[in-house]
Amino acid sequence: MLGGIITAILLLLFIGGWIYVWSPRRRDEFDAAARLPLDDQQQPDDPRERNDRS
Repeated sequence: MLGGIITAILLLLFIGGWIYVWSPRRRDEFDAAARLPLDDQQQPDDPRERNDRS
């Protein structure tokens, strides 16, 4: 019985996540995030490198 309830809750969470991801309102946000690795301007991780480029 408990296993069935947990399965139903996980199924509802999965469906909710799927609706969130495929929502047309989120398209611009996800498209921008998908382009991030392709951007030419990369921020250095080390703060000392930022001072050297100034």
